[in-house]
Amino acid sequence: MSARTLAIAVIMQRTALDNRWVSEKWEALGVVQDVQGPAGPRVILDDGECRRVLYTGFSLELFRDEAESYHLNLTSPEPRVFVLLRGEDGPPAPAMATVSYAEAARWMDGGENVDGVPMPPDIYAWVGEFVEAHYVPRPRKKRQRT
Repeated sequence: MSARTLAIAVIMQRTALDNRWVSEKWEALGVVQDVQGPAGPRVILDDGECRRVLYTGFSLELFRDEAESYHLNLTSPEPRVFVLLRGEDGPPAPAMATVSYAEAARWMDGGENVDGVPMPPDIYAWVGEFVEAHYVPRPRKKRQRT
């Protein structure tokens, strides 16, 4: 199985809520290529109402057997990077990321919290090159009527 890897960082956003049951909402805001900065989460914006944290050290891996799933993602109206979030003892934080519809569906089927964020153009081009090199559409089968 051939693989390609791209280092990425995930941007998480906390928004303060005026709600008596929940005081804040955390969500994945986007992904960017990781330029090997300092490891660990870094606050990149905090204005009191909104806080953005950059989580570095993640990677996207591409595998030949997932090429059809990458193709489906790239040809959708809004291509996405799917971020698996975990946070039992505190706010949710990214744990993994993928561009595969099938892998994201498996995570959600397993009860995981998954956010889809818009795919940046540079990551779109990188995945597109892989799909062009490895995706072979399945031939259509004719149904036989009885």
